Amino acid sequence: MSSQLSSPLYDIAVVGSGFGGSLLATIARKLGRSVILLEKGKHPRFAIGESSTPLTNLLLEELTTRYDLPALTPLAKWGAWQSVYPDVACGLKRGFTFFHHVLGEPDTPDPDHARQLLVAASPHDRIADTHWYRADFDHLLVKHAQTMGVDYLDEVDLHGVCQAEDEIRLAGSRHGRELTVRAAFLVDSTGPRGFLHRALHLPELPLPDMPATEALYTHFSGVGKFKDSEFEPEGEKPPYPIDAAAVHHVFDGGWIWVLQFNNGVTSAGVAATEDAAARLRLPEGEAAWLWLLDLIPPLQTQFSAAKPLRPFVHAPSLSFRSGVTAGERWVLLPSAAGFVDPLFSTGFALTLLGVARLAAIIQEDWGSGQFGARVRASAAVSESELLATGRLIGSLYTAMPDFPVFVSLSLLYFAAVIFSETARRLGKPELASSFLLHDHPSFGPQCRRIFGQVLRNRGALNATGLHEEVMRAIGPLNLAGLGDPARRNWYPVDARDLYESAWKVGASAGQITALLEGCGFRS
Repeated sequence: MSSQLSSPLYDIAVVGSGFGGSLLATIARKLGRSVILLEKGKHPRFAIGESSTPLTNLLLEELTTRYDLPALTPLAKWGAWQSVYPDVACGLKRGFTFFHHVLGEPDTPDPDHARQLLVAASPHDRIADTHWYRADFDHLLVKHAQTMGVDYLDEVDLHGVCQAEDEIRLAGSRHGRELTVRAAFLVDSTGPRGFLHRALHLPELPLPDMPATEALYTHFSGVGKFKDSEFEPEGEKPPYPIDAAAVHHVFDGGWIWVLQFNNGVTSAGVAATEDAAARLRLPEGEAAWLWLLDLIPPLQTQFSAAKPLRPFVHAPSLSFRSGVTAGERWVLLPSAAGFVDPLFSTGFALTLLGVARLAAIIQEDWGSGQFGARVRASAAVSESELLATGRLIGSLYTAMPDFPVFVSLSLLYFAAVIFSETARRLGKPELASSFLLHDHPSFGPQCRRIFGQVLRNRGALNATGLHEEVMRAIGPLNLAGLGDPARRNWYPVDARDLYESAWKVGASAGQITALLEGCGFRS
């Protein structure tokens, strides 16, 4: 007969020790709360969701500064990461790289970049973004949480939850012994269809603008550089090394990602609509992957010496939205409340925005009569951000056969996140109060109209007219020369763009200079 383990009453229990759960647990402990962090597995462990963005790293930097976590601040930039944590694997991400392919057809020279989109995120490596090798990254955050005084238990199998008037109880087992964890408040960070979704039998709702999608992915060794293939333009220098990026290969119905880490590991996979996944036979795993590579000759060359490091994972239902995301004594972090797609790496920013909101509530209203109401309001904001992301990504899936339309829609994303990052760095977060600026008084409605037009008129879009509409929408926010035909879909980071557009964020030339110096723009 197994013995019984029972915990003291914690202020906060966090279930799931991915980066979001571990970071929130650390912040809550820093704020004086007693915290226990629970993990079903054991670190280091494989996890997907690996590529950061400028907005993600800015949010991470803001959180570590606001809550005095200097040991984590170096993780916000490639150069600082390499200096402080050289043994924690990651990848260099200088931008977003997109190539368009027609499956089964050879790629031909593309001197006008008509089948490419390269958007730089940094002018040099030192302040570049990163791909997070989650086995190392998550493990580092868990260890740091423990050093801050967070109690941590791994290999915990939770099978029930019970809510009382003044606490919430988790029932489970660990190493053959029954376990009860008691807390005043519970945060679920276990991902889509995670612990609370199952334990409380929460409903699942559709993402109204997203097609049903599947994914197939794993980690590889021996992957070459895409720039060595025949697809790279000759005689031109792209705004960054095209492999030092989140590399996307887009085709009708889906896309492939390739993320290269500095430990010789490459993360790669494909996400596709149900129809495309059926045509590509994604449930067949490795055989489907090899067949897909055969349909894209440059990728077949890049992966000619590659070997999978672990079994392929087939995810038969990729997108997710929980019908309920908060209760009287619990909340789902955004990563557990919903998921759209890996395209554009939106999940990291959504999670950190949720962590920031919840941390502020814990700091300002713990123990007050407003705490529960503010938690539920924060969960509602997270859902609105999820739905806005679904509109964007669903429209992009619709546009995948027509790459000029795909590029135009992408400019809406890049204009919004570049404007948001700049506003925050200028100390003007009120100019960008929502993810993707979805509640901006003019940009928000314009985006919804454009996305609606794309979703209603599948296969019958006027690419020129839509591009003109996109350019009108981003005009007041465009800080990076997006849509300039002279750049032919290659967008470097150029300080002149920011100086010329400073009026759009109400900034002087001196303020822009201070911003650039403060973020390390000039190496």
